Amino acid sequence: MTGTFIGMPAFPEAARKALGDEVLRANLRHATHTIRDKRARAVTELADWDRLRAAGKAVKDHTLRHLDHHLLQLEQSVTAAGGTVHWAVDAQEANRIVTDLVLATGEREVVKVKSMATQEIGLNEALEAAGIAAYETDLAELIVQLGHDRPSHILVPAIHRNRAEIREVFAEEMGRWGRPAPDGLGDDPRELAEAARLHLREKFLRAKVAVSGANFMVAETGTMVVLESEGNGRMCLTLPETLISVVGIEKVVPTFRDLEIFLQTLPRSSTAERMNPYTTMWTGITEGDGPSAFHLVLLDNGRTDTLADEVGRQALRCIRCSACLNVCPVYERAGGHAYGSVYPGPIGAILSPQLRGTGSEIDASLPYASTLCGACYEVCPVAIDIPEVLVHLRERVAQGGPVTREGIRVRIRPARGHAAERAALRAARLLLDHPGALRAGERLLARARRLRPRGLPGPGRAWTDGRELPEFPAEPFRDWWAREREGGARA
Repeated sequence: MTGTFIGMPAFPEAARKALGDEVLRANLRHATHTIRDKRARAVTELADWDRLRAAGKAVKDHTLRHLDHHLLQLEQSVTAAGGTVHWAVDAQEANRIVTDLVLATGEREVVKVKSMATQEIGLNEALEAAGIAAYETDLAELIVQLGHDRPSHILVPAIHRNRAEIREVFAEEMGRWGRPAPDGLGDDPRELAEAARLHLREKFLRAKVAVSGANFMVAETGTMVVLESEGNGRMCLTLPETLISVVGIEKVVPTFRDLEIFLQTLPRSSTAERMNPYTTMWTGITEGDGPSAFHLVLLDNGRTDTLADEVGRQALRCIRCSACLNVCPVYERAGGHAYGSVYPGPIGAILSPQLRGTGSEIDASLPYASTLCGACYEVCPVAIDIPEVLVHLRERVAQGGPVTREGIRVRIRPARGHAAERAALRAARLLLDHPGALRAGERLLARARRLRPRGLPGPGRAWTDGRELPEFPAEPFRDWWAREREGGARA
C-alpha cells in the first residue's frame, strides 16, 4: 500500500486534535445522523432485507474462496470483449502501469471518476510526478482536490466541509485548475453545484483519457459496473477515447445475476435511495460507442495477504457503502482524517492494518479505534463482523504472531507499548485458571469497595482518563448465587 499516510500519528493523538475542532464535529454530527436516519427508513421498506444481507454475504464468501478461478474467468471475458487486462501486485506497479498507458496516448491530462483504489495507491501523485494532470470529477472529490485536502468519508469525501468552506475553496482555487468560479459566488448548494458543473464541463469535453474504479466486476461477462449519484462518472466513462479502470481484485462477482442483490443493498445502505441514480455498465469496447480502448488494472496491494487470514478476510466483502461510518460513535467525533487512510471509520480500522500491516504507529493503533459496540456489524449489508476482526487484530498488535506478508508466512513481533496489556492478560489468565484465587479476589474487592479509587495509576490512567471505574458490588455474584440457591432449595 502506498506510503501517503504512513508517518501520521497514532489514532488517539490524531483523534484528540479532531475533538477540539467544534466546526468539524458539528459537520460530522449533522451529516452522519441525517444519512443514517434515512438509511434506516429505506431498509425497513424491504421485508426481505435480512435475506438479501445473507445472500450478499454468501456470494462474497463464495467468490473469495474461489477468487483465483473468478479472476481468470474475468480476464478471459474482458479480453474477449476487446479490453486489455493488467495485473498489479502493489501500488508501485499499478501506478507504473497507468502512467505508461497514459503517456502512450500522448496526452498529459486525465479525468477521473471516483475511485478509492486510485487514492489508496496514490495515483494522482504518481501521475503528477510524470507530468500528467489528474482532475477529479466527482463533486465531493473535486472539493477535496481543490482544497488540497484528503477525503474523510467513503461516500461523502468532503463531509467535513460546510457550505461556507466549499464556497471559499471554489472562489480561491477553481481558477488555478481551469474555469474560475463565477463572480459573487454564494454558498447556496445550487450555486455551488452550477459552478462545479461549468468548471468540469470543459474538462469532460476536452479529455481524451479517463481513469475510473468500479464497484463490481462480473466474471462471466467481463462487465464493469460503476454506481454514482451525479452523472459525472458517466461523462468520464463514455466521452474519452481511452478508459483505464483500476479495481481491487475483491470487487469481482461470479455472475451477472449476482448484481441483483447488491443493486438493492448498496443504494439503500449508502445514499438511502431505493435505486442508484446512475448505474453505468460496460463490457470491453464497442466500435462507435464509448472509448475505443479499455484497460483493466487488477490491483492486489495486500488483498491476497488479507485473504490468507481466516478471520480478517471478511473485510474483503466490503462494498464501500459507508453505513458503518454513519453509525460509529468514534467516527462521528473523530472524523475520517484521524484514521490515516483513504478507508476511514470501522471498515478502515480493520482493512488498513491488513493491507498495510501493523508496523507503523497509525496502523498499530487502528484496531483500538472502536468501542466494540457492534453497531457497524448490525448495519453492514454483507454482514462483516467488524468487532470480531478488531479483537483479532488487537491480539496481533499486542502479542504478535504468524501473518502473511507478500505471500510469505512470517511471524511478527508485538508492537511497542503493549507490555502492560500483555501483563494484564497473563494475570487474568492465571487468575481464571485458579478459581480459589478468583473467589478470594472478588471477596476482597467487595469488602474494600469504599476504598475504590477514582482512577488507575501508571498505564491504567489511559483507560480511566476517559472513564469512571465501575462500582464494586457488595458481594460477589457467586456468593449471592450460592445463598439464593440454598434458600430456594429450602423453600
